[in-house]
Amino acid sequence: MRFSAFSLARNALRSLDTWTPHWRDAAPKPAYDVVVVGGGGHGLATAYYLAREFGVANVAVLEKGWIGGGNVGRNTTIVRSNYMLPGNVPFYELSMKLWERLEQDINYNAMVSQRGVLNLYHSDAQRDAYARRGNAMRLHGVDAELLDREGVRRLAPFLDFDNARFPVQGGLLQRRGGTVRHDAVAWGYARAADARGVDIVQNCEVTGFLREGDAVVGVETTRGPIRAGKVGLAAAGHSSRVAALAGLRLPIESHVLQAFVSEGLKPLIDGVVTFGAGHFYVSQSDKGGLVFGGDIDGYNSYAQRGNLPVIEDVMECGMALWPGLGRLRLLRHWGGVMDMSMDGSPIIDATPLEGLYLNAGWCYGGFKATPASGLCFAHLIARDAPHPAAAAYRLDRFASGRVIDEKGQGAQPNLH
Repeated sequence: MRFSAFSLARNALRSLDTWTPHWRDAAPKPAYDVVVVGGGGHGLATAYYLAREFGVANVAVLEKGWIGGGNVGRNTTIVRSNYMLPGNVPFYELSMKLWERLEQDINYNAMVSQRGVLNLYHSDAQRDAYARRGNAMRLHGVDAELLDREGVRRLAPFLDFDNARFPVQGGLLQRRGGTVRHDAVAWGYARAADARGVDIVQNCEVTGFLREGDAVVGVETTRGPIRAGKVGLAAAGHSSRVAALAGLRLPIESHVLQAFVSEGLKPLIDGVVTFGAGHFYVSQSDKGGLVFGGDIDGYNSYAQRGNLPVIEDVMECGMALWPGLGRLRLLRHWGGVMDMSMDGSPIIDATPLEGLYLNAGWCYGGFKATPASGLCFAHLIARDAPHPAAAAYRLDRFASGRVIDEKGQGAQPNLH
């Protein structure tokens, strides 16, 4: 079924009882051309672009749980392309352009809202750093505006400008940044991939790999063996564990990143604001709750829950930026497992094992990268060559020294 004003009206007149499931809950077949391990946003996007861009539709996406239950449903929905280094800017800008036409591409309301992302600065040195980043963005055709204190006040008058421990001096604004409904991204890609013939297999955990010499020819799963011409790993925070089943040790640590939602409020904050003196970011959902987060947990973990010291740290940062937050009630919080690479940038590359491809190490940047990650990973799998926008994301860069030490990714993973 294709969504349109006509289909919405027709179903409304029929008491909404004619909607059909958005995708098939497929049973696994014995063999596919490509198996994608991981049914999150990146895995589903990869399958969709494999079918749409490269004509590879005999594809299965294997998800150990259910669609939307992993990291794609455990983030703060922010999208932006305000990166600085050459290896990152083209990639994240490609992702932003794909976000801007996503709803038309997949015929699904993902609630793409380009309401701006504002990074605050609190010192002369930080202003200079943001000026450099903004200039780098503009050189790559990405929108960026460096605001002074009054410019920020006009956008976010609720911040503490007069008595803050870290006075706000200005900010770097990307007006095309914003938020996207995270679970709708998973559902939309799943529906669009299914419509092109992709099998989405839920409750199917990969437990091993089928090998012929140094080549991977399929996977062992809790629902039986599945052979594949090629296997792509897009397992988010569990990349290291899945890759270890194939004998690979990845340059990645896994940490929990928590997010929080307050009680619902009337419209209060229009865009996304990040606190440059600490690690804190906040926006407001369409339901009215403030959505915010901060730093990762300092120890390694695969648990999808956080700890109290990080909760305290995030709340302290929030209060330092916006004292009014102290009057709100917190409704819920959750944790997602982050693949933290040691330079803060992702990996999209073939592995040393023939037929096995890797998409991992997204640190804080996973959700905003979803469309470009899927397109570039599909390009790599289909053509055995990196997409030009992702050519720097090589697996061997940690051995060769060609790291991408981007400072736009949040806290430094190599400090944990």
